[in-house]
Amino acid sequence: MSRKVLVTGLGATTPIGGDVPTTWENATKGVSGVSTLDYPWVKEYDLPVYIAGQLAVPALESGRLTKVEAKRLDPSGQLALIAAREAWEDAGFSGPDAESAEEVDPERTGVAFGTGIGGVWTLLDAWDTLREKGPRRVLPMTVPMLMPNGNAAAVSMNLKARAAAQTVVSACASSTEAMQLGAEMIRSGKADVVIVGGAEAAIHPLPMAAFAKMQALSSRNDEPEKASRPYDVDRDGFVMGEGAAALILESEEHAKARGARVYAELAGTGVSADSYHITAPDPVALGATRALREALEDGNIDPKTVVHINAHATSTPAGDLPEATAMHETFGEHTKNIAVSATKSMTGHLLGGAGALEAVLTVLALHHRTAPCTINLDNKDPQIDLDVVTEARELPAGEIVALSNSFGFGGHNAVVAFRSVEG
Repeated sequence: MSRKVLVTGLGATTPIGGDVPTTWENATKGVSGVSTLDYPWVKEYDLPVYIAGQLAVPALESGRLTKVEAKRLDPSGQLALIAAREAWEDAGFSGPDAESAEEVDPERTGVAFGTGIGGVWTLLDAWDTLREKGPRRVLPMTVPMLMPNGNAAAVSMNLKARAAAQTVVSACASSTEAMQLGAEMIRSGKADVVIVGGAEAAIHPLPMAAFAKMQALSSRNDEPEKASRPYDVDRDGFVMGEGAAALILESEEHAKARGARVYAELAGTGVSADSYHITAPDPVALGATRALREALEDGNIDPKTVVHINAHATSTPAGDLPEATAMHETFGEHTKNIAVSATKSMTGHLLGGAGALEAVLTVLALHHRTAPCTINLDNKDPQIDLDVVTEARELPAGEIVALSNSFGFGGHNAVVAFRSVEG
């Protein structure tokens, strides 16, 4: 059995918006969500990098999380639940008017969520408690809060999704690989509805120090809004971001039966491994190219129908060029016709949540026929021959395809392809 997979709901909490409408509006206006960190620990540890893409709306101000829930969830779990609830409501499965909420079978509903690091705040806070106050003061909820699968579990329990609750941990490709799992649940007939997504909350002194030590982060502390600059010749590293995003995937039959609003079709997915280096991408981009080609093949997609790509484009000297190489290897002469957006320039890098957020933006690009911005591209690297969107741009009419790329430490490559739908 192989069934068509549709996207019927979207949710997000990000550095440029506390929900999907605000995030999308700011992504098309070129608004930066990167700012200076003002936590006491910045000075306490004398961190060399102290800029990040912080949440635009704190979790407890989202209106989608209670204080009791916040106490029982790591910050990453809080964000996962906020995004999933917005997507669920957006799909019509819940909302202020309970009488109008759509029915969905819990046994035919699944979850697939990604995270790059998991409950790092919980883990490190618990270590501080143990060291300073002893084992009796360690919270009993520590393990459920720190485990990477806690996010998927929280979403599953809250939305009564019993078909499966799967977790993907593959660095920055995590939530894109989670989308592949979710799509396969529907294609195989295991589920009718799957909540897919990713979340990360790693703006903590240890991850900040560790990423800075490996020279992965931009050190442009004096100009935080200009620090993330994919494809620019002066790019010097990525900017840490936090947030979450979720998509409701639904079988075509199930969506049609209830008259659901459809954003796009999830047409194909592709994954591969570089098997090259634990942090550096393969400079000739063999793995990234395989993932791109596999996504096209999986979706039976004519490469010439691809008009837009939301690139991984982290703003690192080593990473941006191989991705461009992979696009040229995959699309050849057609590459010049593809509008490329690098939205991490505005949000920073959400690590395990990045793929889900960028998938949401890719789906909305098709839905609104508009490619979002890339900011801070003041002097494009001459080695990167791509049509980069610096101001929101209209996409063509008719049936079109857009891709979202995610590549992670460990050599993980993942691509998801979305196809436009009528209406």
